[in-house]
Amino acid sequence: MHAGTRQTEAVIIGVGIDVVPVERFAESLTRTPGLRNRLFTAAEQRTPSGNPRTGESLAARFAAKEALAKALGAPGDLRWHDAEVTVGEHGRPHLEVRGSVAGRAAQLGVSSWHVSLSHDGGIASAVVIAEGVARGEEQP
Repeated sequence: MHAGTRQTEAVIIGVGIDVVPVERFAESLTRTPGLRNRLFTAAEQRTPSGNPRTGESLAARFAAKEALAKALGAPGDLRWHDAEVTVGEHGRPHLEVRGSVAGRAAQLGVSSWHVSLSHDGGIASAVVIAEGVARGEEQP
C-alpha cells in the first residue's frame, strides 16, 4: 500500500431481527383502520401486480421496519414511511430509506442494506443487516 493511502473494507454496522404473530397483526390492522396507512406506504400495501398484500406479507414488512430500527440502535424518532420495503429483481426485498431513517443511517456510516423476510406457521420474521465501510489507519 502506498504511503498516505487508506484501506477500506465492508463492515457490519448493525443487525436487527424481529418476529410478528401474523394473526394478531392482521387483527390490529382490522381493529384500527388507520394503522395500515400509518405503517406502510401506498406502494408497500400492494404487490407489484397491484393486488392488496396479504396479512403475512404486511406482517413481514412490519417486522423488517422493526428490525431496521434495531439495526440502527432503535432511536425513537424514526418515521414509519421513511423506511420502505420494495421488491427488486426476482422478488427479492430491498430497503429504501429517506428522511429520519436515512439521517440516522448516515450518522452511523451505513452505505448498504441486506434484508430477508419470511412467514411460516403464523409467524412473520425479518432480518436486517446495515453495512458500511471501515477505514483503516493511515499506513506509513
